[in-house]
Amino acid sequence: MAALPSNLHAQCILCGSEHPRGLRLVFDTHPDGHVEAQFSCDRLYQGYTGYLHGGVIAALLDSAMTNCLFARGHVALTGELSVRFLKPVIVNRPAVVSARLVESLAPLFKMNGDVRQDGVIMARATAKFMEVRISDSGLAPEIAVE
Repeated sequence: MAALPSNLHAQCILCGSEHPRGLRLVFDTHPDGHVEAQFSCDRLYQGYTGYLHGGVIAALLDSAMTNCLFARGHVALTGELSVRFLKPVIVNRPAVVSARLVESLAPLFKMNGDVRQDGVIMARATAKFMEVRISDSGLAPEIAVE
């Protein structure tokens, strides 16, 4: 399944291996199908002083869910993402972002994810992803939603 992210996601700012300024997150797939990646929470990504920016947290969760679907052989786009910020994520303290498939109603997938620091859930998300077709030039153009 590693071909999916490398072919379609090489320039992703979060997990792409070819993005010149990307985070290059590496997601590990666990036997139960969930994925996890470590994130250093560098001060560069803070919003309020000392805290990770909420948009970065949302992007981390979205990336984890996308990679969870990659691990299952699915290419899908985010249709809906809801993030609940439970506690501030502290910069310069490592975090773990994880995601799992909750329900598969192909082509719709329901996902959950969370960001943890020191084992404590700091933020969680739910999302719906819609599977897309792949053409020789990448994602099929008819995926646009009105």
